[in-house]
Amino acid sequence: MSTFDLSKLRAVVFDTDGVVTDTARVHAAAWKHVFDAFLRGRGAEPFDIRADYLAYVDGRPRLDGVRTFLASRGVSLPEGGPRDEPGAPTVHGLGLAKDALFREQIDKHGVAAFPPTVALLHELRRRGARTAVVSASRHCRAVVASAGLLHLFDAVVDGNDAAELGLPGKPGPALFLEAARRLQVPADEAAIVEDALPGVEAGRRGGFGLIVAVDRSGSQEAAMRAAGADAVVADLADASVTGRVPVGRR
Repeated sequence: MSTFDLSKLRAVVFDTDGVVTDTARVHAAAWKHVFDAFLRGRGAEPFDIRADYLAYVDGRPRLDGVRTFLASRGVSLPEGGPRDEPGAPTVHGLGLAKDALFREQIDKHGVAAFPPTVALLHELRRRGARTAVVSASRHCRAVVASAGLLHLFDAVVDGNDAAELGLPGKPGPALFLEAARRLQVPADEAAIVEDALPGVEAGRRGGFGLIVAVDRSGSQEAAMRAAGADAVVADLADASVTGRVPVGRR
């Protein structure tokens, strides 16, 4: 059975971290460093790099991740502002510290793409599908460019676009719907590829024609299906493509 049937779909929208690029682990490590430093001495459990990342920050805008995780530990902080010192005891301060650490790691080590995702992108485009990449991160375009993949996407929607257009983050569908709008494809003729539960839920809320969830850990299939995934794969090497749909000028 085909995962992506292009007789029914005209476009595919990909999440970035953990789907296109192997950067989810860099985000998770940066969050752990920042949260553990803040929580030290407060009598709260440290950040679990797997369970807490998936439950509270994966797929969410950075400041939402700060608020959601700290709420899980019974901690609330003043909002502060974008001029706060990185690491200051405010929502913005912790978010800025995480952002600085993430950028430092990316600048130092670069960005790796998942080879099966790259192969899938080439196959989709060969068959005439349009493609977009989406992220709540303001660094999405830089990350995708660092991986050498910008030429494989017809549209990029990231945290900068979300801020400029006032788009709410996942699990709201606004980022994905903006990508579909830029591709000039109705949501029900586009597929979503996600590895985070808020993103899967966003695809369902947006009325997308197909939601493919990537469960690299093998531990989230039931939750992903409950959130709205039509198909769950351990890796996009397990996905198949059939059909050919003309999309006009590329």
